[in-house]
Amino acid sequence: MKKLTTSDRLKEIMNKRRLRQIDILEMTKPYSEKYNIKMNKSDISQYVSGLVEPRQEKLSILGMALNVSEAWLMGYDVPMDRDYIHTTNMGVVSLREVKLMNNLRKLNEVGQQEAIKRVEELTYIDKYTIQKDSHLLPNAAHEIDGASQKDKAHDDAIMDDEDF
Repeated sequence: MKKLTTSDRLKEIMNKRRLRQIDILEMTKPYSEKYNIKMNKSDISQYVSGLVEPRQEKLSILGMALNVSEAWLMGYDVPMDRDYIHTTNMGVVSLREVKLMNNLRKLNEVGQQEAIKRVEELTYIDKYTIQKDSHLLPNAAHEIDGASQKDKAHDDAIMDDEDF
């Protein structure tokens, strides 16, 4: 349900982030250049004043530049952030994964191999990995609870064997 206007949303974000219209224009430049969509001071001024509602392509540029969802920027009662998910033939992909892929694609072959290697290295460090349930991890060299003296002696003999 639409509750506010793009003008209201722009004013809200300008107030929250202490942005001026010129700041928003500067933030849109990389996206304007990338997608070849011109954005100028008068566009921003008209959107903020409420004289004009931005067309879809400029709304997208503003959303990307401000890192807010276009629907929120249009005034709809939806979450502000762009952290939505994409569905691909690989399944559901988070915005974080899309960002990782976009950055990977900016690298040459050598850079991509290095990035893959470094990400893989991070998977070996507990601090950066998702912790598994410890009760499911194997506990290979441990004493068996309730083992007889004969079983314990047998295990010790195996462990003491030089060929083991």
